[in-house]
Amino acid sequence: MTDRPSQPTTASISGSPWFMVIVALYVTSLITANTVAVKVLEFGPWITDAGLITFPIAYIVGDVLTEVYGYAAARRVIWLGFMCNLIAVGTFQLAGALPAESSWEGGDAYSMIFGSTPRILVASFCAYLIGEFANSYVLARMKVWTNGRWLWTRTIGSTVVGQGLDSVVFVLIAFSGVFTAGVIQDMIITNWVLKTAYEAIATPGTYWVVNKLKRAEGIDVYDRNTDFRPITVSG
Repeated sequence: MTDRPSQPTTASISGSPWFMVIVALYVTSLITANTVAVKVLEFGPWITDAGLITFPIAYIVGDVLTEVYGYAAARRVIWLGFMCNLIAVGTFQLAGALPAESSWEGGDAYSMIFGSTPRILVASFCAYLIGEFANSYVLARMKVWTNGRWLWTRTIGSTVVGQGLDSVVFVLIAFSGVFTAGVIQDMIITNWVLKTAYEAIATPGTYWVVNKLKRAEGIDVYDRNTDFRPITVSG
């Protein structure tokens, strides 16, 4: 794809049916990952949470958003995902706090699945914002540096940074003082390695989706003059 001199407008992107599909997939993978993350999985020496099933999809979709539509569009979707997740978590917490009918016996199970502690919630939200913005920033910068070549270096490189920060921030906030330093280190490394490997394995699929979207949308954004602040009034 060749670099185009003009950036797509917010209205043109928001009106794209393909963009809406990407956004829906992003938000769905994010919320489902945070919902099922309460289950701990074990694969031989590897211990992680069930969020591994869909959370890396959010990063892959985030890569597609930044690569095709640019950092500004990805920024809006990251904040949208944050707000949707906040609504979901708030609903879970409110439903758990409301009085249950006397014959209902699912209270303990509900609390176990949806009753995340405030510390876990803070860790999740902080890790999400830091990791996602780092991922999008690195990919956008690398696209300019490489002049759009070697997509695999951008998708994997941005994931190494984004997932690394996500894993470090989440585990440190959520479990410092709860587990030993050795266990915390193992958790960070396990999550980082497995999620990055997930991205690497998905690279052929990412190539296919990116190329299809660029042709379908007729755009290929390069963030040469983009304001990379996470919050900006210009959108």
